[in-house]
Amino acid sequence: MPNAGQAAGQAAAAAKAAPAWARKSSLVLLIAVLALAVFGATTQTWMSVTVNPDQVGQAGAAQEALEVQGSKAATAVTALALVALAGGLAAAIAGRIARWIITAIIVLASAGIVAAAATVLADPLAAAQGPIAAATGVTGAQAQVAVTAFPTLAVVAGCLLALAALLIIPAGRYWKTRTKYDAPTAAGSTATAGPVDEIDSWDRLSRGDDPT
Repeated sequence: MPNAGQAAGQAAAAAKAAPAWARKSSLVLLIAVLALAVFGATTQTWMSVTVNPDQVGQAGAAQEALEVQGSKAATAVTALALVALAGGLAAAIAGRIARWIITAIIVLASAGIVAAAATVLADPLAAAQGPIAAATGVTGAQAQVAVTAFPTLAVVAGCLLALAALLIIPAGRYWKTRTKYDAPTAAGSTATAGPVDEIDSWDRLSRGDDPT
């Protein structure tokens, strides 16, 4: 049908005209890399803690500096990074409305990552109290805390992750349709006119059409 052919031609032209930043594969890969960067940062040492030996007794005096991983210093960051990663992958197959929801989820997750990592940077001793108590059995201990570069890396990656997620909305205009809910009417009529298999029949029944 002419209308169907025109619609297909316009969709193909729009896909070809997509700028580099709007390509689905590039944007999804960028979000995945940034989310994995945050996740990887949490597996590294965020703080090196030296506890005052007078507060933990002779046993504690012989202890070396306590290395605190990001997953223990800011427990929420690991989970939020996985949420952002799943959201980025889901955006590749989502429809227009779903992409808005996914974008909001990734932005909120990114904000949580930045807030949690920034809290560690702002007050590292408070963030280290949990690991200190688990290692020494002493709560509220005074200690010297040396912060590594990984919390800062998590903050930077979290900010970039939010910016990348915001690109999903304008970039989605260049992406090809992947779900039946986004398919144009002309394309749908073309599919109806062709041979119908069992899967197509179930899809049409779910839309209220009778393939018989």
